[in-house]
Amino acid sequence: MSLQGKNVIIAGGAKNLGALISRTLADQGANIAVHYNSDATADAAAETVAAVRERGVNALSIQGDLTRAQTVTEVFDAATDGLGGLDIAVNTAGKVLRKPIVETTEDEYDSMLAINAKAAYFFIKEAGLHLGDGGKIITIVTALLAAFTDGYSTYAGGKSPVEHFTRAAAKEFADRGISVNNIAPGPMDTPFFYGQETDERVAFHKSQAMGDQLTKIEDIAPIVAFLADPGWWITGQTIFANGGYTTR
Repeated sequence: MSLQGKNVIIAGGAKNLGALISRTLADQGANIAVHYNSDATADAAAETVAAVRERGVNALSIQGDLTRAQTVTEVFDAATDGLGGLDIAVNTAGKVLRKPIVETTEDEYDSMLAINAKAAYFFIKEAGLHLGDGGKIITIVTALLAAFTDGYSTYAGGKSPVEHFTRAAAKEFADRGISVNNIAPGPMDTPFFYGQETDERVAFHKSQAMGDQLTKIEDIAPIVAFLADPGWWITGQTIFANGGYTTR
């Protein structure tokens, strides 16, 4: 696989899975625009940009709140200008909340749907407008899309529209050779997950996958790289990469 000279924007690319994807694609020769959301992530974004540049490719960081459609446009414009065009767009942004429906507030609902659905929609839109022919659009969703469980109504519910966005975009962008896909990891071994769960539930989640373990970011980054190059013929799909945690 080689992404030599390709230009990539990665939403949430500063840390955890996004940072590993940034480094993984840079290892294959891609230039990377690292998006990050808040000032709290600025240092991590700078570290990721430095790590990418050490691999001999170009990199820049761009801050922006992707729940605002205009900001998504501005982020894509900045990435396009900074890298000289875009070929691949990867969206790792998301927010987890575990809470019963009867305890969920309107503000929490609005925030979860804005981050997990609205931002994903306008990310796909701007990717369709900015990527060159033959581009790749990849969104990280969740294995909970195939789960029958409690507590995650606004997380799984917020991510579920992305499958419909993806299928529509795959058809609408097909004449330009742009593939559009999702990857659905199981619960990942990152701080993103642990804040929502008790020790007992962590143990249960581990027990549902091969090897009695959570999904690792190292399990997901190679699948992103695959979809970004040799897996171009796959489109409109959600790939459940979760060690058997859930299936359809």
